[in-house]
Amino acid sequence: MMQAFEITRILILATVGFCVAMAFTPLLSHFLYKYNLGKQIRSNKPVFHNFHSKKEGTPTMGGILIWGTVLVLAFVFWLFSRFDIIVLRDLNFLNRGETFLPIGVMIFAAFVGLGDDLLGIFKKGPNGGGMSVKRKLILYVIIAAVGSWWFYFKLDWDLISVPFLGSFNIGLWYVPTFIFIIVATAFSANETDGLDGLLGGVLLVAFLSLGVIAFSQGRYDLAAFCGIVIGATLAFLWFNIYPARFFMGDTGSMSLGIALGIIAMLTNTALLLPFIASILFIETLSVIIQFFYKKITGRKLFYSTPIHHHFEAVGWPETKITMRFWIIAGVTAFVGVVIGLTG
Repeated sequence: MMQAFEITRILILATVGFCVAMAFTPLLSHFLYKYNLGKQIRSNKPVFHNFHSKKEGTPTMGGILIWGTVLVLAFVFWLFSRFDIIVLRDLNFLNRGETFLPIGVMIFAAFVGLGDDLLGIFKKGPNGGGMSVKRKLILYVIIAAVGSWWFYFKLDWDLISVPFLGSFNIGLWYVPTFIFIIVATAFSANETDGLDGLLGGVLLVAFLSLGVIAFSQGRYDLAAFCGIVIGATLAFLWFNIYPARFFMGDTGSMSLGIALGIIAMLTNTALLLPFIASILFIETLSVIIQFFYKKITGRKLFYSTPIHHHFEAVGWPETKITMRFWIIAGVTAFVGVVIGLTG
């Protein structure tokens, strides 16, 4: 009976998240176009520039739609619970042990990403493209360090689960492990955000998978949080699929990537991320392989990285790459969920 109630609650929240984001879109879209907050296509990446120069000027910062919906609904339903409004109070999903950290870190990272988007729009920073990769990584590490402090010292958490082997207390090693995983998910999400609809679809699958696992663990508020993200992301995808009306931007990719990592740590499924978020893993791996291959041989292994640009260079249409990557994400995430529920 309890689980049936929670399933209904999560579905309601996901639906409300979708409806609020859809209703908010015309206002956001009008604002972005009115003030010409369009993406600048850098010419220092020839393959990317050749295929995407026609998209220059398309508004970015569309990720506001997702994290803005989460923030608004978290506040509204918290107010309902404070005033003890019957029925609506049960929709509150703020929980110190489950959702305070992912929501707090998501919003903080969103504003950092928003600043980076604005720098890119006004052609500030290295090559006029916003923050450098090095500066982004430093910010990721700072955000992750705060999260690791909260987990280790506030929640007294140092547990890592290894599928089929069990869970292990790793003591202070949990802190660098946590930082690595959060930085990796944030960086990977940023790298994947390169084609219309690609990152949105991949994250939709990942948050759905983690939501299922959170629910199976009895973390119903965390699953509810995932539900709202899923609903808002669906609304975002409605306008972001090819040809995109606006892009997610760093304010979306940074916030959602970091939130994904935090949820993986909360559900103790970090080692399943190569399955649950396989495309993020593959995209980053392609960048790393390209870097070391070029250092060693002086030549490129791929035409361009992240790897979705390589497939563009060999002649795959953008929509075909996106949809095939969605399929891969869905299949591998299913495997990840099965392992998470049984292993």
